[in-house]
Amino acid sequence: MTERKGTAVIAIGGNSLIPDKKHPQVEYQWQAVRETSKHIAELVQAGWDTVITHGNGPQVGFILRRSELAMHEVHPVTLDLIGADTQGSIGYMIQQSMDNEFHRRGLFRRAITIVTQVLVDKDDPAFQNPTKPIGSFMTQEEAKKFEEMGWKVIEDAGRGYRRVIASPKPLEIVEVNAIKSAVNEGWIVIAVGGGGIPVIRDENGELLPAPPSVIDKDRASALLARDIHADLLVISTAVPKVAINFNKPNQTWLDTITVSEARQYMEEGHFAPGSMKPKIEACIDFIENGGKQAIITDPANLALALAGKSGTHILPD
Repeated sequence: MTERKGTAVIAIGGNSLIPDKKHPQVEYQWQAVRETSKHIAELVQAGWDTVITHGNGPQVGFILRRSELAMHEVHPVTLDLIGADTQGSIGYMIQQSMDNEFHRRGLFRRAITIVTQVLVDKDDPAFQNPTKPIGSFMTQEEAKKFEEMGWKVIEDAGRGYRRVIASPKPLEIVEVNAIKSAVNEGWIVIAVGGGGIPVIRDENGELLPAPPSVIDKDRASALLARDIHADLLVISTAVPKVAINFNKPNQTWLDTITVSEARQYMEEGHFAPGSMKPKIEACIDFIENGGKQAIITDPANLALALAGKSGTHILPD
């Protein structure tokens, strides 16, 4: 029997689900998920209890567009339901691919998807100033229809109108105890898909859908890793390691850095806000709240990163 190494939360990004923008079709998504599952199965085979989180940005965009095209015949779909839809569909793809990979390796493990709600503050400042564009460009007349449905719509640099949504801070994983129990029972758990479905509590303490919003997947993954007392947070991205002076002549790959060094590099502007910065912030948050180690790498280097031979390792000071 393989010795248990601990619990790892692995946050897989868009490159693990859609290989490139030219091949978004479902058959290519399956190929990407199956390839990523091979790498994750290596970690499971090595003895890691594993929780998998994932992004859903492109898939949400596709569903929104389908909804727009069909509005003359069927009712539109709210963003919280779209989030739930993608948690189910992407979770299904990952769990089937993982189960098949376990079967090939003779591993008595199985994967399960948990549709996950994430609590946010109804008074989070992000709701007062939503800035994240979502969906396609539209005319002013079309924009008015979406405003009547409760969406915030802005004019985008003369190119048309777009919906914008908030990105509030995740406060609590509602299904965290179910996730913990499943991990303890030996399941490989897929959870917090797309950062989780944002929900709020009303004055009676009951859960309601949050206003149109999306939670950063890496921040939610760090919160989950912290709350289930994971030993390791792995954030999978498009590059094998983090770099400073990225794409410049003096670019330098980082092997091991402390939280203080990560903060310093971030303050110096080395990490782009819409790219590497939120991943670094998530790793810092995890470690400062009791995590032992965080790793940023690409799917192909997951096993090597766990062996200390690839990836950027972020450690406590």
